[in-house]
Parts: sequence; C-alpha cells; structure tokens
Amino acid sequence: MFFYLNCPRASFTLTKLDPHVSKSSAFKTIAIVGKPDVSDQLVQTLSELRACLIEHQCDVLFDKAAGPLVNEPGSDDLCALAEKSDLVIVVGGDGTLLHCAREIVPTNTPILGINLGRLGFLVDISPTNVCEVVSSVLAGHYEADDRTLLECQVGNQKPQLAMNDVVLQKWNVARMIEFETWINGSSIDSQRSDGIVISTPTGSTAYALSGGGPLLSPSLDAISLVPICPHTLSNRPIVVPGNTEIQIGVCGKTDPQEVRVSCDGQEMLELKSNEKVTIRKFDKPLRLLHPAGHDHYKVLRTKLGWGSHPKTL
Repeated sequence: MFFYLNCPRASFTLTKLDPHVSKSSAFKTIAIVGKPDVSDQLVQTLSELRACLIEHQCDVLFDKAAGPLVNEPGSDDLCALAEKSDLVIVVGGDGTLLHCAREIVPTNTPILGINLGRLGFLVDISPTNVCEVVSSVLAGHYEADDRTLLECQVGNQKPQLAMNDVVLQKWNVARMIEFETWINGSSIDSQRSDGIVISTPTGSTAYALSGGGPLLSPSLDAISLVPICPHTLSNRPIVVPGNTEIQIGVCGKTDPQEVRVSCDGQEMLELKSNEKVTIRKFDKPLRLLHPAGHDHYKVLRTKLGWGSHPKTL
C-alpha cells in the first residue's frame, strides 16, 4: 500500500573481482553514497574507501554523487541501489545520511556513516581512519541499533518520511500561527506559537533540542512534541508512546497558506484549507551501524560539550 515499497529495478556496473575468490564478510555488495557538495576531502575519502572495499573483495556500487568522482557510473535511484546491496556507506554529514535513510529504509539495508559534515551525530567514522574502521566493520566488529522513522501525511497528499522530525511552522509571516493537536483522536490543546516539532528519539538532538525538548535515548519507542516559541509558556514539550497517532490542524484566524510542514528540514509540504497533518511511526526501522565500542552518551558529551570548562580570555 505504501509507495516507498515499490522500488524499480535498475542496472548497475559493479566493480567486480575474481568470482572464484571466497568472501568471508557478510557484506559482499556495498553501495557508496556521497554528499552533493564536491570537495578535495570527499574525493580523497571516496578513493580510499573504494580501494579498501576492493581489497576486501567487495563488489562496489555508487550513487550519482559519488560515482563520477572516482570514475565509476552512479545511480540516482537510492532505493534500487540499496536493494542490490548488503550495506550502504554514506560519505558526508548527518543531512546526507538523513536523505539516504528516508529512501532506503524500506529495503532493510543497514547504513554506515563517514563524517565529512559538522556535528556528526549519525555519521561517526572519522575520514582520517576510514580503512581501519571499515575493515573492522567488514570483519563483523560493529555496534548496531534500530532507529525509528516517522510517516507524515498532509491531507490526501503522498506520505513522506522523516528520521529526525516533522515540523509544522509559520511561513513568510512575522506573526504566530494557531493550531490544534490531537493524540489518538483526543484533543490535547490549541496553541498559538511559531509551530511545533514532532521528533523521533534520533531527532531529539536536533531542532527539538533547540526548542527545549528532552533528549531521548535512541532505543526508546517514543515521540516528542516540542512547541516552538509558544505564546503561553505553560505549553511544554511532552513525550508520547511510539504507537501514538498525532494529528495537527490549523485553526482560528490562521491561513493554511501561511503554514508549511517539513520533514527533516529537506522535504517541504503545503497545506490546503481544512487539511490535517497526520504523523505516525513508520512500520520499518532503519538499521544504523557504528564502529565497535560506540557509546551514545560519549557522543552526547563530545558533541554537546558536557563537562567542558569555559575558556579563559
């Protein structure tokens, strides 16, 4: 029933090795997805990664961003690319991984990230030791966790996915918007604010955190609702079970044309009159791989600067 599940088959050129050589790794065909912004560091990392995978007797596929940079053909169909692969390696920042995750999650293909971005909450392999860490992963030494995604539908429009968050926000106006929120059919409030962030545990370190939302462990089956600059300060963030269906509808004097819905800050959806936004957990999780010894709370300490002392002038 869900349109993401129909991934068209496409033909790819593989970097093949001797078919008589045995492969001990569970990851035999690996797809590489690159960030869209070309840089010398991206080209160097892709080249090192390609050489490492070939050395480990892997068949290698590329997306359209990564392939041409290493003189290989690339595909613009990430879903079909993932269907042909045992593992997808993303070379870029968290945004690149978010985009890739939304496309490949129906295929159940695990994903691994090499960080060429800024924070790197999700892509946690440093480009300085790519081959060492990837070799360890290929040998079976890695941590894995399943990440929840959200499915968002505006009225009868085509559903979209979000790994971090779904955000209802004001658009091209300086005033607040008014909307009502329902949880499993029960109205919980009507608020005037700049919008609301509906976040997964993965997204609790992103926009929701900036709005004063709680940090949720990735293993939690939960969804957080975080108001953005509410007029009434008693409108506080709340956390609901993961199987909750959330609906949001514009009300009062707010024109739906003044409101937009975004998924991971990358997909933007318009509202029409009387349309409601329905948000629920997607029925398939994303398998996210990390290097062996990965510690979620160490990541939080490092990225958020917990326990650090302010520098003296």
